[in-house]
Amino acid sequence: MTLLVLSGADVREAFPPKEGLAPMRDALKALSRGDAHQPLRPVVAPEGAAGLLAMMPAYTGADGYGVKIVCLFEGNTARGLDAHQGAMLLFSGETGEALALLNASVLTELRTPAVTAVATETLARPDATDVTIFGLGVQGAAHIRTLAAVRPLRQVRVVTRSDARARCAALSAELDVPVVVASSAEEATRSADIVITATNAVSPLLRHAWLRPGTHVNAIGSCVPHTRELDTATMASARVFVDSPESAVNEAGDYVFAAREGAAVDLTPLGDVLLGRAPGRESEEEITVFESVGLAIQDLAAARFVYARAQETGAGTRVEY
Repeated sequence: MTLLVLSGADVREAFPPKEGLAPMRDALKALSRGDAHQPLRPVVAPEGAAGLLAMMPAYTGADGYGVKIVCLFEGNTARGLDAHQGAMLLFSGETGEALALLNASVLTELRTPAVTAVATETLARPDATDVTIFGLGVQGAAHIRTLAAVRPLRQVRVVTRSDARARCAALSAELDVPVVVASSAEEATRSADIVITATNAVSPLLRHAWLRPGTHVNAIGSCVPHTRELDTATMASARVFVDSPESAVNEAGDYVFAAREGAAVDLTPLGDVLLGRAPGRESEEEITVFESVGLAIQDLAAARFVYARAQETGAGTRVEY
């Protein structure tokens, strides 16, 4: 048998921002319809270890089986490495044969902002053009690139603890969109139509008092129950949409802490909105939040998309096993 090995460059070439939204929409809708199967991800996090390992298996009739095995090492940022390191395996739904091995770091880098872009296109006001993003790591930069590719942006303000002026200037030149370092988190949030939190914060860095009416928030950094980016007031007062209610209740620290502090937070699956089963934004003044922890079904859909494209183009390397 042969296995198609797809490098990070292969994955990046096959998953451009504009084309990545469609498979993410399909994955979210499949999950809401009950056509996708995924357990909560088991996590191995030994005490004293430098990072953790998570396993993310999923299945759909159309895509077969897939599993992403990913390590999260927050200290990698200081090394100039992506915090997410791992591999994605695709299997035939008919025979169980292994079909492809993909670079999971790049797959995660690209599919995460594609899901955020779907949420933004669905929930943000049509005239929302000013973005504030907390964090300018791998995910921060990827989110700016993806949003700039799918909607017109007037300005992007970056809230970061590091000196990001050179990186902001490079992104500005690359995207032809002003990308600037914010003078303060509060000022940047108060002027934003769209806010993205893409950090490894363990305590809230975004305050409800800073959000103006009509803002849409994408919270993507808090994907484990002991970290959070949003305060309880934001979770309690906003309309909160999720990629998966089960995953959010068990894994999203923003929800876990808010519930623990007594907030009643209703969670609407984004897939239900895409299917027309639930309303999205209901007024120009409403504050909406997309709380995303990242799902195995999204990885499977993205990997299948990349695999199909690679078969068309001849990308990758085939190895006997």
